[in-house]
Amino acid sequence: MSEPQQPLEERPEVADAVEDDVAVDAFITGGGPDQDTPAFLAPGEEPTVRTGADQPWDPEDLAVARGWDPTPENIERARRELERDGPAAIEKTVP
Repeated sequence: MSEPQQPLEERPEVADAVEDDVAVDAFITGGGPDQDTPAFLAPGEEPTVRTGADQPWDPEDLAVARGWDPTPENIERARRELERDGPAAIEKTVP
């Protein structure tokens, strides 16, 4: 029978890590907005909203975004939708 393992929280290396209160440079962001810290708007301030239609789209891009194979038929169908619906064709797929 093997010896029982010491619980993780009782191991010396864990105790050393807990006692170490030195900041890790990779985690210091300077306090500004980042992926985990959003920037908040002031009362009355309008948000800048970016949608999928804010960028140019080719029929091939729309076909692939919809999960269609980029065959000539599907690309032509996407081209007709872009001509007919404009940005709304993109907004249906990529809001």
